[in-house]
Amino acid sequence: MSRIVSIVALALFGLFALVGGQQAFAQEWAEKMFDSLEHDFEGLARGAKAEHRFTITNLYKEDVHISSIRSSCGCTLPKLGKNTLKSRESVELVTEFDTIKFQGSHNATVTVTFDRPTHAEVRLNVTGYVRRDVVFKPGQVQLGTVDAGKVAEKQVIVQYAGRSDWEIVDIEGSTSHFEVEMSEKQASGTRASYELLVRLKDTAPEGHIDDRLVLITNDPERARIPLAVRGFIRPSVSVSPASLQLGVIKPGDQVTKQLVVRGNEPFKIARISCPDNCFRFDTPQEAKKLHRIPVTFTAGEKSGRFVEKIEIEVEGKPNTLPAVMAHFEVADE
Repeated sequence: MSRIVSIVALALFGLFALVGGQQAFAQEWAEKMFDSLEHDFEGLARGAKAEHRFTITNLYKEDVHISSIRSSCGCTLPKLGKNTLKSRESVELVTEFDTIKFQGSHNATVTVTFDRPTHAEVRLNVTGYVRRDVVFKPGQVQLGTVDAGKVAEKQVIVQYAGRSDWEIVDIEGSTSHFEVEMSEKQASGTRASYELLVRLKDTAPEGHIDDRLVLITNDPERARIPLAVRGFIRPSVSVSPASLQLGVIKPGDQVTKQLVVRGNEPFKIARISCPDNCFRFDTPQEAKKLHRIPVTFTAGEKSGRFVEKIEIEVEGKPNTLPAVMAHFEVADE
């Protein structure tokens, strides 16, 4: 009898081990797609705009589908741009930390649930501390849309209530594309107020600005306070769409899509190229502010899913345009 019990126990142990191993594998394939699994906002001013972007990249051939996202705490609001990722596609999961309704230390678990190609759950840990004594007005430096080569300025007021000797001693930036002028507007008793004028230099590179400045104070416990800087520097020349979706094509069939290249001033297209010789481009010869470029693809005999890089070079401005990624599938049916 004892031998039978032992055999049953071993069988159950093996079953549990197998199930546990399968669950661990299910978590592992999904976790590999995230650039990180945790973020600490550290010390934040009240009213500060605070968000972190987790990047999810589909590393597999199959489509990946996110069925739901939930947060364990109202202090953290997760947002996702799209739910389905094709092979090698990426999406940003934005987690916004509420610095108005919540104060002090807070911790949230953001659970991302996948239902394709198989079920898995990934848990992201988000923590932060919202100060009661420092307030930003407005909560971030929002530069808006700025043309390339132009200067932009925005003002932020920093208010403090607490120690009589509190002060901002320095301001650090993660890039050299900003200048900050600081003036003390009020220093009376336990209150202090500073005016920050943040200037974007005309040498800043084109594209999205998702940066931050860090206020260095003489606070012995929490000396560093981040201030978000966001905006968009409009390129002198741009191309759309950034991703060309050609769909499912039978071998030998053709499909034609269109790329749009626009600029602030008339320009010429110098060259359009792709390593795959199944693509044909009608390259315009004249100089214009806007070019509509037909892209014709003829499917080969090899089946499967493919991603090819299309590069466009503007005359006099090499390497100014990002590559366009063409996604397609060749299938008999």
